[in-house]
Amino acid sequence: MAKLNEKQAQLFLDKNFGSLATIRDDGTPHVTPVWVDYDGERVVFNTATGRAKWRHMRRDPRVTIEVTSREDPYEYVTVTGTAELEESEEANRHIDKLSEKYTGNANFQSHRPGERRVIVRITPERVS
Repeated sequence: MAKLNEKQAQLFLDKNFGSLATIRDDGTPHVTPVWVDYDGERVVFNTATGRAKWRHMRRDPRVTIEVTSREDPYEYVTVTGTAELEESEEANRHIDKLSEKYTGNANFQSHRPGERRVIVRITPERVS
């Protein structure tokens, strides 16, 4: 397992957006913006069941995520690793935490009744 240094980890903790690359069925990359977090060891983000990235990661958990600083677009970190998906009540709490971070609204779930949230943790295998 690769480790992020303090500066790299901070990019995930600050209000920066990530770009997540997953692998489509045909082998081509699929890149989407995501809200990001870091738990001290793994990069964390959130999605919902049924979305393309969710389907791709269920089939092939290899992913790459890059976060770029909002203040300096030349300051970034790229993490490649394996995604672990967990559909749970924790995923609902996590999306509310991310919503608070990015929008100031801690009630993300109240706007999407019936949506099943998934917390995704990426164990870093390569950091650059």
